[in-house]
Amino acid sequence: MAPINKPWLAIIDHSIDIGTKKALVVLRVTVEALSNRGAAIQLKDCECIGLKIADKVNGESISLELEEIFNQAGKPSAIIKDCDATLQKGTRLWAQSCKTAIPVIEDIGHVMASALKSQFEKTVDYQRFTTLTSHGSHCLRQTEWAFLVPPKLRSKGRFQSISQLGKWADKMLEVFAVKGRAKEGSLLAKLRTALPGFMQLKHFIKNFASTTKVVSQAMEILKNKGLNQTSYEHCYLLSQDLPKKSKVKKRLQLWLQQHIEIQKQITSLPLLVSSDIIESLFGNFKHIIERSPQADMNRTTLLIPALCGDLNEKKISQALNQARHNDLKNWEEENISYTMRKKRQAFFAEIKSQKPGK
Repeated sequence: MAPINKPWLAIIDHSIDIGTKKALVVLRVTVEALSNRGAAIQLKDCECIGLKIADKVNGESISLELEEIFNQAGKPSAIIKDCDATLQKGTRLWAQSCKTAIPVIEDIGHVMASALKSQFEKTVDYQRFTTLTSHGSHCLRQTEWAFLVPPKLRSKGRFQSISQLGKWADKMLEVFAVKGRAKEGSLLAKLRTALPGFMQLKHFIKNFASTTKVVSQAMEILKNKGLNQTSYEHCYLLSQDLPKKSKVKKRLQLWLQQHIEIQKQITSLPLLVSSDIIESLFGNFKHIIERSPQADMNRTTLLIPALCGDLNEKKISQALNQARHNDLKNWEEENISYTMRKKRQAFFAEIKSQKPGK
């Protein structure tokens, strides 16, 4: 985890709770990685330079953890993170403590999800629309028309994938556009039963679908090509298709204006503006530990760094030869004071040691 000569970006995020703990992960990716790949970066383009396990997190604890990590790995050209308030406070406190002006890149996916939520979530039409799609899913599922079931809305972070719902709704408008009586047993008849009053929401659906389409197109460009003057102009032009009072339009344009200045400050290359790669890392890790009936943060957390970088047989062999059991044991005792498995073993060992009848 030594400093490197090339300019690099730090991507930081917390995993969701696994057992009773969270992991703060810091990835290092060179500024040139996006241009070299010519598309969205992959885990092999990243290096895990920080892994901190904690039961509780706050801005102060994150600041101290970042200080320790960056003291060893060097200072990044910028930090990429999502809109989480705790991460925001942590990075701000760290920058203040070391008196370093490090630009912060707000992940474009989370920014757009927040804007969509702000524009739509509390409106009556949106609530009617989602209630209707829920009813439609119930009616269409396990029928021959199940292929038309609306995309499932996530319970958490639903606006990060809501463009699929907009695309589905736009297609349904074409189907419902047929006037007159529907033939009994036809697709239109089934949909009218499953989605009663769908066309009464036509104006809302058109606005919702067009807005999510613009967001989807802009994110496709920015996540794969990065941000430079060309992608800035392309995305700004896309935003012009949105209504004048659109909150999404204003937020996208503001984000573009703020971050093109960061790009000019850091590099002449396209700037990475997405933290999707760290979400992918967490997803891979969770897929592995879900096989355990008592999933918890323990020594398996060290799989996270192993999932990054371009590993080959030589590197793996070297790591296995250098990783002593005592080193792993000491690391676990220092960083993870307890696990659910240890608690369980201690609890049942105590019961077993008691005399009968006591």
